[in-house]
Amino acid sequence: MATLILTSIGTLVGGPLGGALGSFLGSQIDQRLLAPKGRRGPRLGDLSVQSSSYGAQIPKLFGRVRVSGTVIWSTDLREDRRKISAGKGQPKQTVYSYSASFAVALSARRAVRVERIWADGKLLRGVAGDFKTQTEFRFYNGTETQAVDPLIAAAEGISNTPAYRGLAYAVFEDFQLGDYGNHIPSLSFEVVADDGDISVGAILEGLAPVGLTAVCPTVFGGFAASGDSVRGVAETVSSALALYARDDGISVLMTEVGQIGPAIISEDMGAAAGEQGGARTQIDRQSSSTNAGARSVAYYEIARDYQAGLQRVRREGGGRREDRIDLPAALTPTQARRIASHGLALASAHRTQLKISLPWSYLGIAPGDQVRVPHVSGLWQVKQASLDAMVVSLNLVRLPETQSAGVEAEPGRSVQEVDTVHGPTTLHIIDLPKLDQGLATAPIIVVAAAGLSGGWRRASVSFSIDDGISWTDAGATAASATMGQALSVLSPSTAAIYDWANSVDVALLNPSMQLLNGDDRALLSGANLAMLGDELIQFRSAQLTAPGRYRLSGLLRGRRATEAAISNHRVGERFILLERDTLLTLPLTAEAFRVRVMASGVGDITGSAEASIIPTHVALQPLSPIDLFASDDGNGDTCLGWTRRSRDGWAWGDYVDAPIGEENERYRIIATPNIGSARTYETTAARWTYSAGDKSFDLSAGVTAIVFNVVQLGTYGASVPAPLMLHLS
Repeated sequence: MATLILTSIGTLVGGPLGGALGSFLGSQIDQRLLAPKGRRGPRLGDLSVQSSSYGAQIPKLFGRVRVSGTVIWSTDLREDRRKISAGKGQPKQTVYSYSASFAVALSARRAVRVERIWADGKLLRGVAGDFKTQTEFRFYNGTETQAVDPLIAAAEGISNTPAYRGLAYAVFEDFQLGDYGNHIPSLSFEVVADDGDISVGAILEGLAPVGLTAVCPTVFGGFAASGDSVRGVAETVSSALALYARDDGISVLMTEVGQIGPAIISEDMGAAAGEQGGARTQIDRQSSSTNAGARSVAYYEIARDYQAGLQRVRREGGGRREDRIDLPAALTPTQARRIASHGLALASAHRTQLKISLPWSYLGIAPGDQVRVPHVSGLWQVKQASLDAMVVSLNLVRLPETQSAGVEAEPGRSVQEVDTVHGPTTLHIIDLPKLDQGLATAPIIVVAAAGLSGGWRRASVSFSIDDGISWTDAGATAASATMGQALSVLSPSTAAIYDWANSVDVALLNPSMQLLNGDDRALLSGANLAMLGDELIQFRSAQLTAPGRYRLSGLLRGRRATEAAISNHRVGERFILLERDTLLTLPLTAEAFRVRVMASGVGDITGSAEASIIPTHVALQPLSPIDLFASDDGNGDTCLGWTRRSRDGWAWGDYVDAPIGEENERYRIIATPNIGSARTYETTAARWTYSAGDKSFDLSAGVTAIVFNVVQLGTYGASVPAPLMLHLS
């Protein structure tokens, strides 16, 4: 202000010379009146913690930067209760879920858009704009014409709801809190306030209302301006880049590289009041120990999702002290290292200071200007200028001989969450036998789900047992299952020993899924168990043949009594790796006839995934008999025998027969001759006699062969038939 006033007065009184003198004197007054008074500039930690404090400062964002923001409005947590069936005879369980709606202020100036969002450090919204948790989201970019948010207006009343014009903010509606411990997580946002990098000059000019011109070409990826004044921000940036300011009476000019001052004539040096000249130069060289031996720059590292980074440069022969600059700018590590290196070089060069005296004709030289001094090597910068008795005194500091470019720097390693789209849900329903020990008392109908993308997490599940008339909530799916389909046909084999002859190629649902090899010990412990079509298999070798494609070999076939499906394979049939934490068991009873399942996740935009099954309740069925044989007793009768199996006898017990696992032991034998009708018999032992009389009757009727199908009758149904063909003669 003094510069402007005295320049005007000086011009009126003394013309151009008076104007120059007034400008010089005014700048001296302004330097004293406007000297720093403990102003606070932006700090590095201002962006890392989300707040909701009244009066909290909202930064002005430039470029692309990550900011936590300030909660400016929220509702109470909303509690939703729903009943989940726990099975026949069991009371329904009440499940609670919570959601919240809230608004977060991001920037005190206009922004362009929000890209990625993190919640408690985990990715909530990806680059593609997809959310990993269910929520409605709206962004207001801070224009002076933006409308009132309808949700806030509905809650607070339209007359009590500001439009927050000039403030960029985000609104979350019905944000589901289940993934975050039923509390509102700490959010951070990647905000784009100007597309592309932005120069320091543009940042400073954008903060000052009028009267500031900034010629500062250094560019930042982004910057968050806060603090108690524009000058506080400028001082923070200046500590890193060594900016210089001068007031020409019209505006303040800030430069990153000072102007080249007028040439100093050797005869003019040593000017003093009166006729006698003074000393031509006074040189002051400080000890190297007075300067910092290292300088570090803390910043936001672009390559590590804007997490705090630090670059440190050390100077040989320097002192023990280390200077640290907290710069709330988004930088590459190389940029930060060059800033630290340049600042350290300046500090080292500034140890040499020079004082010279010049006539009043050098009034145009101002702090920040660069000059060359006759008979003194190097380039010098004006640190301070004063006028006394028409003599201009300049305090100069040496500049580095060459501009320090620094060295290339690496961002370091970081643990970053993979950003993949959630994608639609793929759903399978499986009717399983009991996979662990013990006797099943209810059917085991499980849901396995996954997504076409590796970003799929979970989906909400409902099921119906009355063909869609009514639906029961089953909660959320388990974790993503490893699944896909067969690319080749698995040939038949035996279930008694390893199948080394055959293999099958499978394509998994997405390339992020993987299969692993397993040795004998692992397989005997239940590893690598998979449903291929309707056969349960285990595999020793999983050879990767292409991304997401495997060749499975070293097979154990027909596991858990699924031998009937060994010969029924086809291309395109389902492949599902059975792991306990990827299966959701539906609470069904043996009376369930047709089961329909519906699953809906974040990525199911076009509709829910659906599947249905008519279960046979494999877990409740007795196992089919094995090792069927026929023998003549010498009297014309044929004795049929077999070995029974038990659904409660998977483990091998030494010298102990497996328990029956049913209410009693019963078998049905269905005799089907090649001529005539089938006949049915029952027995309570693992043997039955085809009498000589029945055999004579069949021979007289022309029967030449007969098939005996033996099934075990259990508490909840019958086993799969075990066939034995007998040729008559």
